[in-house]
Amino acid sequence: MTKSDDQRPHVELFTDGACTGNPGPGGWAFILRDRGTGREIEDSDGEASTTNNRMELLGAIRGLERLDGPSRVDLYSDSQYVVKGLAEWMDQWKARGWKRPKNAPVKNLELWKRLDELRAVHQVTARWVRGHSDHPENERCDLLAVAAAERFHSNDGL
Repeated sequence: MTKSDDQRPHVELFTDGACTGNPGPGGWAFILRDRGTGREIEDSDGEASTTNNRMELLGAIRGLERLDGPSRVDLYSDSQYVVKGLAEWMDQWKARGWKRPKNAPVKNLELWKRLDELRAVHQVTARWVRGHSDHPENERCDLLAVAAAERFHSNDGL
């Protein structure tokens, strides 16, 4: 028996990505908050050579992967790429065989496909927040993502 959407746990997922250079060392971060219990977890990591868009996507992916089961998710991001991708573009890309207009390939395809798999499990509502506007969770995610990018930057011999 599956839970109806109303019975699924309701969580908030705040995400961010950062990159030192584009491409360059990058970091992603998320804060996951259970709206019922108030319990929070946060995580961050990164890659030595990546792009900002990849880190933005990985923040959302890693947060959704941490959920124990199907959930209702309010996903908050300062990335129009992530928010519009989830809310507007992804279904059109899939209908075109994962192609953008004019038959152009979707960039970061493997990450979008993983996000689509997670979206099939969870009811995700993407919400845009303005970056660097004193939104506490967005500011915290930014700090975590930048710190993760810096860890990779300090290890790359620069």
